[in-house]
Amino acid sequence: MDNEMGAPETKAELNDAFGEFMGAFEVFRETNDRRLAELEKKGADALTVEKLSRVEAALDSQQRRMDEMVLRGARPSLMGGAPVAVNETKSAFNAFVRSGDEQAMRQLETKAMTSDGGLAMPIEVEAEVMRRLGQISPIRSIATVRTISATSFRKAVPNGLTGAWASESAARSADTATLKALNFPTMELYAMPAASSVLIDDAAVDVEAWLADEIEMVFAEQETKAFVIGDGTTMPKGIVSYAGTSEDGDLDNETLGIVKTGNNGGFPTVAPSDALVDLVYSLKASYRQNAHFVMNRSTQAHIRKLKDGEGEYLWSPPSVPGGRAGLMSFPIVEAEDMPDFTTTGANAIAFGDFRRGYLIVDRQGIKVLRDPYSAKPNVLFYTTKRVGGGVQDFDAIKLLQFAA
Repeated sequence: MDNEMGAPETKAELNDAFGEFMGAFEVFRETNDRRLAELEKKGADALTVEKLSRVEAALDSQQRRMDEMVLRGARPSLMGGAPVAVNETKSAFNAFVRSGDEQAMRQLETKAMTSDGGLAMPIEVEAEVMRRLGQISPIRSIATVRTISATSFRKAVPNGLTGAWASESAARSADTATLKALNFPTMELYAMPAASSVLIDDAAVDVEAWLADEIEMVFAEQETKAFVIGDGTTMPKGIVSYAGTSEDGDLDNETLGIVKTGNNGGFPTVAPSDALVDLVYSLKASYRQNAHFVMNRSTQAHIRKLKDGEGEYLWSPPSVPGGRAGLMSFPIVEAEDMPDFTTTGANAIAFGDFRRGYLIVDRQGIKVLRDPYSAKPNVLFYTTKRVGGGVQDFDAIKLLQFAA
């Protein structure tokens, strides 16, 4: 939490929280080892199971706390200590947010005055919002992100491109590769934070920072949902919406390869970790180098209990405060919109090189419409951005399907 002065946590406080997390993890390992030993003899004792559940809840709570501390520490005052020209932009935008005065922004030749009265957010504020989104949006943090000026982005992808070694004078065989055009349209995403007249009139409040804080969380939540389960019609197409029927990805049919666990709604009953090994090695070696696991918290909590054939835990805690937990030496990205593994047929775990596999396109410009009428005495700030996304390399990502 913030300290009494309202400042973000210090590095020492974050390190203390990390120490508490690691202590809880040691208790978790001891308790789970005891549970497994009891299972081999006569069945797990109810008290041991109850204690393990409490420790797991504490681990998750401490992980969330550290994530929030890291996020708050990454939020500097917008445009603080900026050059005069930037501060002039800040002043103009401040006047618009507080009073609706657009004149100063017009004088600064702001480009995106829209027909509905919306005003383009200053590029400094927009850049800070997008930077923060890259930190708090799990898929955005590992995918390729491209900024465009049009409403959609088309990418030509070679299908069947061949190559070979040849001497200087040797003939080159004709390349039979074909090109497939993938289209990534941008869809409108909006947030509508409301400010009281007290907040707007308070000169001590940094209204630009307040607005950025309000919209970034809405944008991050909605983007993550779309990048995971989006239908590709009203929102970007999500990872699990590309599920295929075999281990191999298919560019022609735009499907991702899947590996089945062999058990509906669960890991294999014998050697459960084998399904994760199969998933990892279904990915080509060139993609494994920069691969991540993506799953939700409940799936990760279950995997945290699994061991390999040598009795070592597959899951490992973050090595530094603010770092990511690991699974079989690959980092884990937590996305709560991923399906629960207990659902039959769920594609609950994704694994791959998302930098090469998933593309996010942002159209330039975040627009703000100030509405002081619809929710009097509060002022609404209808804020919009356009974003698209989808798979660009169908060999780079694999899905673990919890099905027989």
